Amino acid sequence: MPAELLRVNAQTPEAELLRYAADFLARGAVVAIPTDTMYGLAADPFNLSAVDEIYRVKGRPEARALPILVNSVDQAILLSRERIFEGSVMEPMPRHFLRLAQKFWPGALTLVVEAASRVPLKVTANTGRVALRWPKSAIVEQLIEEFDGPVTGTSANISGFPSCSSAAQVMKQLGTRLPLVLDGGESGATLASTIVELNGDSWRIGREGAISVAEIERALK
Repeated sequence: MPAELLRVNAQTPEAELLRYAADFLARGAVVAIPTDTMYGLAADPFNLSAVDEIYRVKGRPEARALPILVNSVDQAILLSRERIFEGSVMEPMPRHFLRLAQKFWPGALTLVVEAASRVPLKVTANTGRVALRWPKSAIVEQLIEEFDGPVTGTSANISGFPSCSSAAQVMKQLGTRLPLVLDGGESGATLASTIVELNGDSWRIGREGAISVAEIERALK
């Protein structure tokens, strides 16, 4: 049975439609959603059966971690492990985290940090590190608000197949594997988010995407 396709206004999303989608997430379902880059697969990252369902839908090896989408810096900090220094001074994030988040969030930047203990190890692919992003998308922001928590944000495609920039492309690849696809129109994006891996005072580019390496370097000077 094909997925239900639900058209949502990308600029001013209808609250009742996002509540409807959030109900699917609360029941452990996986829903395709538009972001500011490509379409993604949203599920409850704390529900392990929902996490298992993402891997089934994508045909993705469980050795690949799942990024998590947030709608505030504070929400991201709650998903990151605090580091304790001498004198019990606690620093919630690596040194460069806030600078990059304040410069590029909401937007096409994914930051990889040590995961808080509340993040299931399976979501991190047993690495203990979590990829966090706050997309510049009213649909994502308000869906997280309606669901009352962060959601997964891995790309909505079969593993090894091209990423999808429209609901039609998602339906073509995953239409029989999902219960619901939110159609926010063409994303207009050609590149995925840029991934920056942070570890203490050091950083490295995990993937160059919509934000250039030069922009990251300028932000960190």
